[in-house]
Amino acid sequence: MPTRPPDPGAPAERAVLVGTPLDGDAVRGGADHLAELAQLADTAGGLVVGELVQRLAAPRARYRLGRGKAAELAELVREREAGLVIFDDELTPAQGKNLETLCGVRVMDRAELILDIFATRARTYEARLQVELAQLQYLLPRLRRMWVHLSRIRGGIGLRGPGETQLETDRRLIGTRIAELRRKLEAVARAQATRRKSREGMFRAALVGYTNAGKSSLLQALSGTEQFVEDRLFATLDASTRLVPLGDGHEALVTDTVGFIRKLPHHLVASFRSTLEEAREADVLLHVVDASHPRRDGHGRVVRSVLEDLGLGGRPSVLVFNKIDLLAGEDLLALRKRAADPGPARALLASALAPSTLEPLKSELRDRIRARLRRVRVELPAAEGRALATLYEEAEVLSRSDEGCTVTVVAKASPALIGRLRSRGGVRVTDCG
Repeated sequence: MPTRPPDPGAPAERAVLVGTPLDGDAVRGGADHLAELAQLADTAGGLVVGELVQRLAAPRARYRLGRGKAAELAELVREREAGLVIFDDELTPAQGKNLETLCGVRVMDRAELILDIFATRARTYEARLQVELAQLQYLLPRLRRMWVHLSRIRGGIGLRGPGETQLETDRRLIGTRIAELRRKLEAVARAQATRRKSREGMFRAALVGYTNAGKSSLLQALSGTEQFVEDRLFATLDASTRLVPLGDGHEALVTDTVGFIRKLPHHLVASFRSTLEEAREADVLLHVVDASHPRRDGHGRVVRSVLEDLGLGGRPSVLVFNKIDLLAGEDLLALRKRAADPGPARALLASALAPSTLEPLKSELRDRIRARLRRVRVELPAAEGRALATLYEEAEVLSRSDEGCTVTVVAKASPALIGRLRSRGGVRVTDCG
């Protein structure tokens, strides 16, 4: 499936957005959710020309909407000259087909829109495989509707007659391609596991959070290296790892992972499991929240829910409120009070645009690294200059004594460094307790 980005010179596709919140949802949720859907549409290159909302006790079988609202939607599409309808909730294949027949334009749901954005944003080989797999899994039960849509566009020439046979052929081809993609992703996952093994012993942190929370900006500020940063949903998909100096001789590998979002398509979550292994093997998760967003608490709940689904709910984590430079007044005071709370509700405040605000986060990571260190006594020949230099660079040296040709150092060192020292001939390492 092609993953080429949209042509920037092409006219924006005119879209009507539809929200169908259920009675159990928050009263203002429908409007908030459509605002986020509008951001997604803009990211995909669409132009929102209309919105329609209907609160439902339960979804209707034929259109998801009630019949009267469905007719109102068709009229709105014609009035605004829209070429696309986007639902905030997932549609069944039958509902999508019925709505396309009624409105005479393409109809897609939130899941399909997110998949389309991921397809245009994927840059690495692995990300392209993951997105294609998710797209094909989404497409498979909807093939019949796709064929009906294609026949309308092309007038049916070349599509009449063997339609059912062609559908079965397409299903087999897609099934074969899905199996092939899974094999390739398994090979990529094995290669990644080998790379992660080579980094064993290094302290690792993973940035997780809602999309556009500023994770990439934060990694750029922490590491001092360039990252792709854009104020749009899902600006970056590919996990990137950078070495971050923390001061006092400590450093950590910090990974920026793909952002989460409300109603993240389950096919996409499954496809990106190998990428999220970086988060699974991290020593700590840095849960980044956009402090300036009006629904930051809701975003935090979404992230925690997705982490639970991925089996990461029990991982050690630190809550980081980012973009505090955009706050003022009571809101900022409330967050500062929370940051000063030593209890479980404690959070760190940061801004990628203000380097001084990153020191508490670095200090937190340093403390976690120190907690992993073991106090050891290292005896080595004075001629072992390289091993001695490594101790000073990677360990916390507490004392040193020189007796003849032997140097004795008491230090706090990581398990990985202790293992490397023990593997060197002539170096004796004993635990101090």
